[in-house]
Amino acid sequence: MTSSSSSPTAQGTPGPAFAQGVPGWLSLLLGFLTAVGPISTDIYLPAFPAMEQSFHTSAGNVQFTLAIWFVGLAIGQLSVGPLADRYGRRMPLLVGNVLYAVASAVCAFAPDITLFSAARFVASIGASASLVVPTACVRDVVSDRAAGARMMSRLIMVMGVVPILAPMLGGLVVEFVSWRIIFWASAVYGLVCVGLVLWVLPETLPYQKRQSLSPMTLLTRYVGLLGDRGYSIYALITAFSTFMTFSYLTAAPFVFVQLFHFSPLHFSMLFGVMSVFMIGASQVNGLLVGRVDPARLLHGAVALSVLGTVLMVGVSVWGCWYAPVAYRPYEVWLVIGTMVIALAPTGIIFPNAMMMALADHPAQAGAASALAGTLQYVLGALAGVLVGQFAATSSLPMAGCMGFGALMMLCMHTFRPALHDVA
Repeated sequence: MTSSSSSPTAQGTPGPAFAQGVPGWLSLLLGFLTAVGPISTDIYLPAFPAMEQSFHTSAGNVQFTLAIWFVGLAIGQLSVGPLADRYGRRMPLLVGNVLYAVASAVCAFAPDITLFSAARFVASIGASASLVVPTACVRDVVSDRAAGARMMSRLIMVMGVVPILAPMLGGLVVEFVSWRIIFWASAVYGLVCVGLVLWVLPETLPYQKRQSLSPMTLLTRYVGLLGDRGYSIYALITAFSTFMTFSYLTAAPFVFVQLFHFSPLHFSMLFGVMSVFMIGASQVNGLLVGRVDPARLLHGAVALSVLGTVLMVGVSVWGCWYAPVAYRPYEVWLVIGTMVIALAPTGIIFPNAMMMALADHPAQAGAASALAGTLQYVLGALAGVLVGQFAATSSLPMAGCMGFGALMMLCMHTFRPALHDVA
């Protein structure tokens, strides 16, 4: 379906955003913008126990704010994707980051969990633009599947640096000052992103490629994407990867701080180490794409995640019911080791599955990215709610939920279209 471009064309249709080739700094910029989502998820994880005390509420209610965040990201992406296909990439980013900055400031002075949750939901609606639009920008400027996967790997590396630092900074904040400073810092981050979009990021979607916008058009577009087997399979692989990752994100603060007695600072350092492994895997992926079939890379990474979660479940079951008392001090290290095996491959899974989902939909990159992102955060929210139903008395709920996500990825990959294996 083509856009109605008569008015923009009358003003002069711009040429490609990067006629001389895509500059290296674009990955840095897009990664920094995309990191709004991960940093906002990660930076306040070490503050969960402190927020529980500050708001005089339960651990489940604090965990529920993470589920609310995921729900807002899911809803926001469904709206932002089509808007980005109609009005271009820059405007949704500008509006979204302003909304995110203002709502984060409200979170900083919220007196109770109710206002905090409401502001967190609004912030997630704004942050959804930074999750959808940068991925669509990659599809705008790079059409080759292997080149796109390489660029996505670089983007993941950049967007991963900030989340590595985020929980460490969050842990320091909780250790020495109020957790509320975290959300003032988030507001500043949103304003910095506004400045970068205004003065650095060019428009990557030409007027003649913009799509029409109406309720029926949107419904038809999303139904058409879901009806594409290749798109649906690979989008669901990214979604169940998110389910696995967010099971870890939701449960880990309570498992490691309350069960294994980590300080907030030590937990944030552990979180940084896990992020380093995931980013390292994404860079290995960038080196291998073009030399190894992306479908084989994806298959190997999914299989490794399944192995890691199976081992983690085994460690957790043994620690819960069968391990002698002398084993207890070693349980935490076995949990961490199996967690690395399970989570590191997501650095390979996400860029390959995402680019394979978008490959056949260049004219609808915004909507396709938005729908995939919505699936990711719907399942992420489900993971948060599910994990929150269990008391943090063992690592088994976290391991079990992560294992379910890994097994579902394997099931999805088993039913992938044969065409993509040889693409």
